[in-house]
Amino acid sequence: MKKNVEALSKDQILSATEETIRRFGVDKTSVTDVAKTLNVSHGTIYRHFKSKAELLEGTTERWLNETIIVPLTVVYEDRSLQGIDAVKTYIQTLSELKRSYAHQERELFAVYTKVTEEAADLVEQHIHCMMKQMSKMIERSDLKVHDANRLAQSIFFATIRFHHPSHSHEWDSPTIHQEFQDLWNLLAQGLLSKN
Repeated sequence: MKKNVEALSKDQILSATEETIRRFGVDKTSVTDVAKTLNVSHGTIYRHFKSKAELLEGTTERWLNETIIVPLTVVYEDRSLQGIDAVKTYIQTLSELKRSYAHQERELFAVYTKVTEEAADLVEQHIHCMMKQMSKMIERSDLKVHDANRLAQSIFFATIRFHHPSHSHEWDSPTIHQEFQDLWNLLAQGLLSKN
């Protein structure tokens, strides 16, 4: 029995896409597979998403928001974190989340990696959200800086090895945590020496 096509939401399609990707992997998942999971025709999926690429972008966007931005927002809103330690916790949380999902959600992380290479606008929006939060954390800290946005961007890109998917093959290194700490000590020393 076919589902009511009119009642099918984008969110249901994205959930079915995640389920299908977990089962078959990103390369073997097709729009038809997603439609079969939902018990609808593939044309129904195309009413909401124009292509497989758009479907993967939608899945990645939702995944990034739910698994990365929501937990980072908790860190951002935690007023018990102060100064440079708040920014460190933010970047550390970002790195730990990415590392964790690279292991626990391999197939969805593979989609994220693929979309990162192909959908510049989506990635830019994601980074913009993080930059905005980090900038505000810097502004409410005791750091005396002229341009919080620029500092947030510099910290983000200085630590990119620890959170960008193109570096995921390095995250299993037994020294990765110490390397992050060494880099952070250097950054913090430079920032605090200016205050």
